Amino acid sequence: MLKGIDPILSPELLATLRAMGHGDEIAIVDGNYPGVEHARRLIRLDGVPLIPALNAVLSVMPIDDFVEDAIFRSTFRQERDTLEPVHHEIIACCARHEPARTVVPLVGADFYNRVRAAHTLVQTGEPRLYANVILRKGVIYP
Repeated sequence: MLKGIDPILSPELLATLRAMGHGDEIAIVDGNYPGVEHARRLIRLDGVPLIPALNAVLSVMPIDDFVEDAIFRSTFRQERDTLEPVHHEIIACCARHEPARTVVPLVGADFYNRVRAAHTLVQTGEPRLYANVILRKGVIYP
């Protein structure tokens, strides 16, 4: 255990977050996501819902401010603008940590392709569908 570090951040996840560089992306996905198929590196957080995992990662990882869009979410089927309850929760969680950033919806294959290219995929135990988010790592300024 560490002071001030969310216990959801396992040793493997903390090491991965630290090893990621500026511009690297991490996907945090639900329990139904095809994680083994899509992951370059897979970290499992079985039993942990998506929002607490997202909150824990955002508590230590800066979001990229060199690009216009750095936070992405999956969509309900092909409906770019439909917001499921979990999408509202994702947006609220991200706004608490990164109030100047917008969560951008990515439809189907666009989301999947970005996950496949991500540095790491974190698979949670979240049971709700379409509960998936991608974060692009930023920098810590001197």
